[in-house]
Amino acid sequence: MGKPTLVSDFLGFVRHERKWWMIPLVIVLVVVGLLAVFATASPLSPFIYSLF
Repeated sequence: MGKPTLVSDFLGFVRHERKWWMIPLVIVLVVVGLLAVFATASPLSPFIYSLF
């Protein structure tokens, strides 16, 4: 068995502690982070900024 990754460690924590509400929170944070990264280096940035 290999070394646990960040994702598998997080899922193990959520399963053990029964904190299922954390999964949507982490997904939203990752999506917003990716949107911020792509907004700075994309020609679509004026359209993305208009969403907010």
